[in-house]
Amino acid sequence: MNFFEKLTQRITNCQSLLILGLDPNPEMMPQGQHTHQEQQSLIIALEKWLKGVIEQTSGLVCAYKPTLGFYEALGSKGLDLLLKVIDAIPDDIPIILDAKHGDINTSTIFAKTIFEQWQVDAVTVSPYAGHDHVAPFLVYPDQGVFVLCHTSNPSAIVLQEYPTDEAPFYLQVIKEARTWATPEQLFLEVGTTNLEVIKKIRSLAPERLLLMRSIWSKGNDIHEILKVALNSTGDGVLIPVPQDCLKSNNLQKDVKNLNQEINEYRQSIAQTSQNCDLWSPNVCLLNSHPHQDLILQLYDIGCLLFGEYVQASGATFSYYIDLRKIISKPQLFHQVLTAYANILKSLNFDRIAGIPYGSLPTATGLSLMLHHPMIYPRKEVKAHGTRRLIEGNFKAGEKVVIVDDILITGKSVKEGAEKLTSSGLVVKDIVVFIDHEQGVKDKLKIEGYNAYSVLTISEITETLYEAGRINEQQYNSFFKH
Repeated sequence: MNFFEKLTQRITNCQSLLILGLDPNPEMMPQGQHTHQEQQSLIIALEKWLKGVIEQTSGLVCAYKPTLGFYEALGSKGLDLLLKVIDAIPDDIPIILDAKHGDINTSTIFAKTIFEQWQVDAVTVSPYAGHDHVAPFLVYPDQGVFVLCHTSNPSAIVLQEYPTDEAPFYLQVIKEARTWATPEQLFLEVGTTNLEVIKKIRSLAPERLLLMRSIWSKGNDIHEILKVALNSTGDGVLIPVPQDCLKSNNLQKDVKNLNQEINEYRQSIAQTSQNCDLWSPNVCLLNSHPHQDLILQLYDIGCLLFGEYVQASGATFSYYIDLRKIISKPQLFHQVLTAYANILKSLNFDRIAGIPYGSLPTATGLSLMLHHPMIYPRKEVKAHGTRRLIEGNFKAGEKVVIVDDILITGKSVKEGAEKLTSSGLVVKDIVVFIDHEQGVKDKLKIEGYNAYSVLTISEITETLYEAGRINEQQYNSFFKH
């Protein structure tokens, strides 16, 4: 289970978006627990206090967030304390290490330490050094990375708002970071109470999880902040428990009350939201297709069109399929990837190959989801540089599964398979999203390939007709072809 799945399951189980900082800050300890004795006694007091915090709140928060700097300030004993605190956290609760790591030279060894040795689930990083700095953390597909895009520090405005209010640097950070990894692995850390800033961030990255910071300043309405930060279903943010709560002698009660207040507001948002992105099938069929909702969504966003369309081959079909819009719909894209993955899991292969250019996003997503390396045959061989026929690392004799979007004539997958086999790779399986059912699977079988599809065009047409999305004339027109 990766970080995103673990976090999602935790949010569902405890019905909470709250995260709690586990920082060994003596100033945050409740009255009577603070000690001014020698450091050894302080460490013991901090350990007892932090473990007590975990015991009181483990059923009320979706994640814990220890800040590395607080532990480092205590020296070697502080790092020992951090490991003890991590060990005290129940296994089902994600741990986000707040490190704000920003040193490109140590990012590889740091990622190895925190993810492999310390077993934390996610980390916060600074984006200033760019993708090269963040990449070593993204090498771990089951861990999460929170990229700091905005901070509440007043003096940071000089950099964050540069060069203009219309095109500030913090939005550029988001634009770049979104290209580094999927919404299930890379997230954003946001520190601000400025509603306009939060609106801009949410608008630019509606699919990303936001780790909120510094939202409990006096005079700010938390409901107004949540109104612009939460997505249309009342999710999409992690909300910090106010630090003042840690000083309370009724910590458990205070956190429980806060969670209840936030959940009531989340529910009101979900009930009143009229956002068109909240898709609903508006149909109930007695004998529904296993991928009914997926088919209807593809039709509703314009990926499946019915009429008279000339194909690239010159033939005229009564339908047209354009799957390029899927990549702009994260939830739908994830459904498509999952459907592919259910087929791929039953196959034996070493690498995934996408056919340029349409299926490259799909191959990339499947590579990340299934933890299999990806390669691809070039559409045109370069006349300069390495002149590689195949992009990516591989060894002769490895088994490769080809993924493509649509199977019409089989020409593109056969060409791709020939390029791969000419480089010493073994291709036996081909998986596509939609099969046009022109007998191509049988032809590929004769040539030694096993072809699989998530959907067939007749399944799509039958489902759309039964759901009332297409009329009888469109339905009959399809079957005439």
